[in-house]
Amino acid sequence: MYVTKNLVPQTPTFKLKLPFVGEKRGIYQVQSSLPGYPKMPLSLQLRGYQRQAITSWFGNNGRGTLKMATGSGKTITALAIACELYQQIGLQVLLVVCPYRHLVTQWARECEKFNLKPILAYDNLRSWQSQISTAIYNLRSNSQGFVTVITTNSTLIGDGFQSQLKYFPPKTLIIGDEAHNLGAPKLEESLPRNVGLRLALSATPQRYFDDGGTQSLLDYFGAVLQPEFSLEDAIAQGALVHYLYYPLLVELTEGESLAYLKLTKKIGRSLLYRERENADFEDNEDIKSLLMQRARLIGTAENKLTALRELMESRKHTSHTLFYCSDGSQESGQRSSLRQLKAVAKILGVDLGYKVSTYTAHTSLQEREALRCQFESGELQGLVAIRCLDEGVDIPAIQTAVILSSSGNPRQFIQRRGRVLRPHPGKERATIFDMIVLPPDLDRETIEVERNLLKKELRRFVEFADLADNAGEARMKLLALQKRYGLLDI
Repeated sequence: MYVTKNLVPQTPTFKLKLPFVGEKRGIYQVQSSLPGYPKMPLSLQLRGYQRQAITSWFGNNGRGTLKMATGSGKTITALAIACELYQQIGLQVLLVVCPYRHLVTQWARECEKFNLKPILAYDNLRSWQSQISTAIYNLRSNSQGFVTVITTNSTLIGDGFQSQLKYFPPKTLIIGDEAHNLGAPKLEESLPRNVGLRLALSATPQRYFDDGGTQSLLDYFGAVLQPEFSLEDAIAQGALVHYLYYPLLVELTEGESLAYLKLTKKIGRSLLYRERENADFEDNEDIKSLLMQRARLIGTAENKLTALRELMESRKHTSHTLFYCSDGSQESGQRSSLRQLKAVAKILGVDLGYKVSTYTAHTSLQEREALRCQFESGELQGLVAIRCLDEGVDIPAIQTAVILSSSGNPRQFIQRRGRVLRPHPGKERATIFDMIVLPPDLDRETIEVERNLLKKELRRFVEFADLADNAGEARMKLLALQKRYGLLDI
């Protein structure tokens, strides 16, 4: 049960009916045939779970969070809700908030399929502020009937956008895409309280190490609605493709093993102290820092490059492959996100003659679109990426993923597998190679600490192995790790 502590008395509410597709509603039905007004594409057939999600949101009086697997059609479901709202109450503004610029352009493409003409509000203030103010003025003077605005999280918190928000009419729907990001304090405080219709979209609404932020998010948008749509559900209903899963077990070098042991001992001592003080370790910055240092060490393990070379030497002719690299260096406190990326690109492109390109946060929007087209056509065999391909990016042509590094945050793993399993013409099944670092032999002091830390991560690997078409083979690979730490019950 969530508490709407952030709502103010002026927040508008609407009496909404459960949607009934095909019902005629007079003037709104006529206007929706004009450009810029919400209109369902004639070719679109919503899946059963999408219709159920829409019904749940309306049944919750226009509030709620849709927790649906990455790739299962959250964007389509949200735009269908906007169309239904327009038919029911004459919705006037659709406001979509995304974490990244490339998601703005992706949303714009989807909006156009629904007859909408969005204003893209990001980057240069002068390019969009006058468009929004003119559109809102036209709404109020009845010379324009509908406005769609798509913006980024960073633009949302700026003074320029905030000065416009207070003029948005009561009949506005705000959609938070990858909404877990909006639980951060500054972002959550910037969400408009005068907008009563609220919809959050996320495969993983729970914020990592931030229960307070998760609660703030649910306070604003509303509770997670039924049905939750899991990866297993998505595969069973054909929303995502089947897959093969191959864990690749990688040993640490001697130097890495010593550094790993040292960090694990520090983590153990900090956990013991927090336990004696009866404090929650998730709120402790020292432990978080140590865990991040250890994650960076694992992420950039030297033997992963050897494993990659051995894997790809026999796969030189495969295409549509995505390589996920680490986003941090081994040195504590540094964030050299290009180190492993460059090494991987060299092994693939120079040593093996594999046609690849890198895809990072520094890649321009125009170049990203060009790379996407080259990748889909097969002109490029692979993309070497870091975190910018984790959330929201739609490249369904991906057939194979090689995961060299994952953070401890389960959200990243969930987002990535959804990326790879999106359906695409001719794509019957995906293949995932997942590099898992084997912890070194630990002494009695640290083995119990390691067991507790490993439990959550191993559960994630086991879950993914269980849903694979080669589940038995994948589980056997993980069995040695489970035996070593007495985690056979997972």
